[in-house]
Amino acid sequence: MAFRLLRYAVAAMQRHIEAGHKKLPLVIPVLFYVGKRSPYPYSTRWLNQFDNPELAGELYSGAFPLVDVTVIPDDEIMNHRSMAALTLLQKHIRQRDLATLKDRLATLLLGDYLSSPQVMALIQYLIQAGESADSEAFVRELAQRVPQHGDALMTIAQQLEQKGIEKGIQLGRQEGRNEGKLEVARSLLKMGMSHESVLEATGLTEDDLAQLRH
Repeated sequence: MAFRLLRYAVAAMQRHIEAGHKKLPLVIPVLFYVGKRSPYPYSTRWLNQFDNPELAGELYSGAFPLVDVTVIPDDEIMNHRSMAALTLLQKHIRQRDLATLKDRLATLLLGDYLSSPQVMALIQYLIQAGESADSEAFVRELAQRVPQHGDALMTIAQQLEQKGIEKGIQLGRQEGRNEGKLEVARSLLKMGMSHESVLEATGLTEDDLAQLRH
């Protein structure tokens, strides 16, 4: 019950924010109890629902842990193995010129840490969320330098050339309006990208992502 009251309070805060307010309201949950046992026999502190309430209190009463990708040196990111390529792209995704990223990304892809679907998801994330002036040239060069994924990458590059960046962002629409984006979102979520970042990168809605949970 204590946890349920917390959920009610957070839901009220969410509605307040959705109404256009910038600050969270103070919501005071109050439980009116009329049960058979008296006095009320359960804890009213939601943190007591954890096996370690003290540790939970330290975690949820202070600032959340932060991993600021923007300040992590690229050389350190290169050691992140299966997460390195995604982290590197997230750090540099807004660069207009991605030329400096080619060497590092090619090295990571040659390391064979990622499956082919994961590599394709990364490249489509680059196309959809990136601000590169020439994504097609970037993908073509990557295809030449990473032969194990060359055919798939060249296919993407050719589609970008034929349709332009705007149409390239919407790859897969022939098989359904959002199917291509949903596949990208599914892969990115499995790789650890945050829910909010996936929404921003793919342009999908909350309802779209809800389909992936069924």
